[in-house]
Amino acid sequence: MQTSKINVFLSLVIFCFICGCKNSEHQQAEKPQQPIEKWKKGSVFNADSAYKYIAKQVGFGPRVPNTQNHKNCGNWLVKKLENFGFKTTEQIGEVVAFNSEKLPLRNIIGKINPNSKDRVLLCAHWDTRPFADRDSININQPIMGANDGASGVGVLLEIARIVHLDSLEIGLDIIFFDVEDYGAPSYNSNFVDLNSMNDTWCLGSQYWCYNLDKEYLKPKFGILLDMVGGEDAVFPKEEISRQYSGYHLNKIWKLASYLGYGEYFKKKIAPPLTDDHTYINKLAQIPTLDIIHYDVSPFTNRFDFGRFHHTHQDNLDIIHKPTLKAVGQTLLTYLYNI
Repeated sequence: MQTSKINVFLSLVIFCFICGCKNSEHQQAEKPQQPIEKWKKGSVFNADSAYKYIAKQVGFGPRVPNTQNHKNCGNWLVKKLENFGFKTTEQIGEVVAFNSEKLPLRNIIGKINPNSKDRVLLCAHWDTRPFADRDSININQPIMGANDGASGVGVLLEIARIVHLDSLEIGLDIIFFDVEDYGAPSYNSNFVDLNSMNDTWCLGSQYWCYNLDKEYLKPKFGILLDMVGGEDAVFPKEEISRQYSGYHLNKIWKLASYLGYGEYFKKKIAPPLTDDHTYINKLAQIPTLDIIHYDVSPFTNRFDFGRFHHTHQDNLDIIHKPTLKAVGQTLLTYLYNI
């Protein structure tokens, strides 16, 4: 009798297990499958070429507004865009800095496929910080700005070179904003949120937004690059970008992960940062996201925008080609998937 009861019990257990498996399989079959996002293969981004463009800018010295270095570098940038087939113009103006100093302004603008209504804006600032207010030495001397300034421009120049060689169906506006980094200084070792300094930053993009031509064909969205060349860079999802351009932000971060660059493009959320995209979003009303290095882990050994931020360490030594590749390849591939 004991044996019979055990056999019956085991039979019931096996029967229930089989039914459960079948029901589970049936439920899985009925559950709609998530679509797998397919990406077109973009052109190959050359990090070595982008690095050379960064080195060229640094070779001019600090590109502080109202200096000869600044003028010489600006002339070179205009010629490069023209050589890459971009219809190039300059927006010349004057702005007033935090210290009441009047500064000449030179925004450099390039367009390809200028008649296309489907347009994307790519931008970066090309000027450099006039003082090293986060350094412990020579704090009143300008910095080289290899990462903070030259890296974004270098990546965009390489993209300009490639789209000139490989046909791009959409229209592209590339803007190099001037006088971004002339904000009020903070002479202490603690990081001060750029938001606390309000509108003393990003004077070039503010000027551009306030003086848009009435006939200007606005791009559907924009991407800003800032500090995109440092080793171990991390690019979180910054809040203003999420608010105004969340759709493209999420798509680009997914693409970066798909391409194998998830270690750079983090899913972490960063607080709102005052950068050129702030004014493009709020004033020009062009949805624009910011790809910017920002460490959102305050308990690590890294420091917000990097230990070299606004110091004399921001030179070519800290530029990392794999980082340039991650940003450039992701951005270039996205342009061919819009």
